Amino acid sequence: MTASAMKPVLLEVHDLHVRFGAKEVVRGVNFTLAAGEKLALVGESGSGKTITALSLLRLAGNAAITGQALLQGRGDLLAMTEREMRGVRGGEIAMVFQEPMTALNPLMTIGQQIAEILLLKKGLTGAQCAQAAIDLLAQTGIPEPARRANSFPHQLSGGQRQRAMIAMALASSPKLLLADEPTTALDVTLRGQILDLLSDLQRQTGMAVLLITHDLNLVRRFADRVAVMEQGVLVEQGPVAEVFGAPQHAYTRRLIASQPRRDVIEADPPAGTAPVVRTQDLRVVYPTPLPGIKGWFKKGEFVAVQGATLQLLPGQTLGVVGESGSGKSTLAQAILGLLPSTGQLQVGGQAWQQPAMRNTPTNQQLRRRVQVVFQDPFSSLSPRLTVEEIVGEGLKVHEPSLSVAERRARVEAVLAEVGLAEAQYPRLLERYPHEFSGGQRQRLAVARALIVQPQVLVLDEPTSALDVTIQQQVLGLLQRLQKEKGLSYLLITHDVDVIRAMAHDVLVMKDGAVLESGSVTEVLDAPQHPYTQRLVAAATVPGG
Repeated sequence: MTASAMKPVLLEVHDLHVRFGAKEVVRGVNFTLAAGEKLALVGESGSGKTITALSLLRLAGNAAITGQALLQGRGDLLAMTEREMRGVRGGEIAMVFQEPMTALNPLMTIGQQIAEILLLKKGLTGAQCAQAAIDLLAQTGIPEPARRANSFPHQLSGGQRQRAMIAMALASSPKLLLADEPTTALDVTLRGQILDLLSDLQRQTGMAVLLITHDLNLVRRFADRVAVMEQGVLVEQGPVAEVFGAPQHAYTRRLIASQPRRDVIEADPPAGTAPVVRTQDLRVVYPTPLPGIKGWFKKGEFVAVQGATLQLLPGQTLGVVGESGSGKSTLAQAILGLLPSTGQLQVGGQAWQQPAMRNTPTNQQLRRRVQVVFQDPFSSLSPRLTVEEIVGEGLKVHEPSLSVAERRARVEAVLAEVGLAEAQYPRLLERYPHEFSGGQRQRLAVARALIVQPQVLVLDEPTSALDVTIQQQVLGLLQRLQKEKGLSYLLITHDVDVIRAMAHDVLVMKDGAVLESGSVTEVLDAPQHPYTQRLVAAATVPGG
């Protein structure tokens, strides 16, 4: 008998159905949650996991909800009046949302927002609320809690905002915390910190936690039990070790099998092979205003990349890993010729003519050699252009002499290479980006980059906006294309697992500086720098 089975049941959900108009998005969900238990609800986007949680608090908008959700000591949440539910929300059940920047009020300080809950739920005086807000922030590990209580959300970092959200949730001493993708918007080291914080607070307070996530590593690290959802149906549930060790449902097996797998050509290029990208002491500097009267006469400077030295060989992948603000994307933009830089920077043995944004013949030739695939395929594809116009746009610039028919033939050929053949997708060339899934849109982005036949692809977090099974498909596509075409990849990511699967060599960046570099095995299996050690440790599942 598990420890959770010996505890009293806090929440029982029976035959939960949620419908928006004619579309049923949650179908017959049943589960229980014991007092003090940590249950993870996992599944891909659109599986119904977030709607299930929101339905418990009756926050699912105009959805039609049926079934039962029995909360210990309070009865059926779905049968309560709105007045009764207001006593439950933010009281016995609290919620931490995925994106704290949109969940927090930008016009109130963090302390005011926590104090508001304490005033409503606990009836404290103003002075008591102010001190309790500082104490709650201190409990979540925010540095200088008294100062942070007087800060507005935009003045905090991403990790600090998420800690503030957790402090707000804890203000009412809830029995149950609903945590909706609480680490998705955070860097890998911050993800580990927030997860450890939730575990510590759960042990201290004895509250139950329902964690909603698509990250299986988080589930292994955090939860006691796991429930797997697919298309609104709960297909499997049980203790984490049992479900991950011997999954019964085909969808669960597919989820577990979709962790990034290494499939690259391991052989080194012949000795003396010239790099396709080479930098030496590369610096990128932004001008910044100086305070006071000094700012009238001169500008300060912010060094975004300081002295980066690297080389990328033909047919190989160089991973660049680090947290947000480390300089990864700035380095990539300099290599793409989108930012002015100093130091040596060569692509295919040629240097950008600075400023690199100038449209000289040399720079235009270099732009053809190095192309980019962005993080979010939805925002990087114009919603007003068809597939044919999006993918063929580069040919209009670099091969303007092609006829319409020749350009269309090239577009069809490259789409087939990325797994989007006209035979499988009727009217493919006339469709718009919104008619495709996230994975299909990223394939369109890859096709757009490939059509001008580049030597180098800069992959800027190419899978971070995708579900885990779609991530594996896109990584598999990139691995296949590299083998077939001899492409070189500059892979920008904060995901150590993706680096292990894709890269031959890796650079570790922090605050614009390269702290450590070498082969993936050297750097990730035996990291020398303390920051690299923290980065690798944060991505490692204990006992996994």
